[in-house]
Amino acid sequence: MNESAPTGPVRTKRWALRLDLFEEEDVTKVHAVLDTGDNTLESRTEARRNPHDPPVPEIGDEYAAGRALVELGHLLLRSGMADATANDRSGSA
Repeated sequence: MNESAPTGPVRTKRWALRLDLFEEEDVTKVHAVLDTGDNTLESRTEARRNPHDPPVPEIGDEYAAGRALVELGHLLLRSGMADATANDRSGSA
């Protein structure tokens, strides 16, 4: 099996993701920002500790950050679908 070298220039980009976590009593809040250079997406989520569970801040961090990342993923997919639709419409005009 022969693999050919890329025929054009390789495109490289760096995206920046920032997660700010805030803890207030039994609630952990996250503000997540994804900067793609072309677009900025934001998510705000939270996790609340069950009053019957022992306080372990790391668990709240993981739940709240995980929810923020999932929401950013959904926003990113919606943005891609909207861009693809707009690109398809402009290409067929």
